[in-house]
Amino acid sequence: QVQLVESGGGLVQAGGSLRLSCAASGRAMSSYTASWFRQAPGKEREFVAAISNGGVSTIYADSVKGRFAISRDNAKNTAYLQMNSLRPEDTAVYYCALGPRGMLTAQTTGSIGFYNYWGQGTQVTVSS
Repeated sequence: QVQLVESGGGLVQAGGSLRLSCAASGRAMSSYTASWFRQAPGKEREFVAAISNGGVSTIYADSVKGRFAISRDNAKNTAYLQMNSLRPEDTAVYYCALGPRGMLTAQTTGSIGFYNYWGQGTQVTVSS
């Protein structure tokens, strides 16, 4: 079993930056694809970014391309989401998820059912 704990959320002004962290325990994160999702009030959970188990490949939602960067440090069993140029519409609870390793595709990594483990989420609020 894997436990995921997100941190780094908070309140930031539009145009600002935050760095989210996702710490895994129980099993080595290096065996899994790692991803970030977010869920705004009244909306469905949506895919943000994914990174392959070795950290070589990444994939992003169109809404965050060029502003967000996903990374991982398998030695620390931690994944990260660097968020720059934040906008009010980025306000949401951000979740970390781990899924099977393999080639990243938008179809698989964007599907909630692809993932085996989820964190409890961290709130990000962007004020205008």
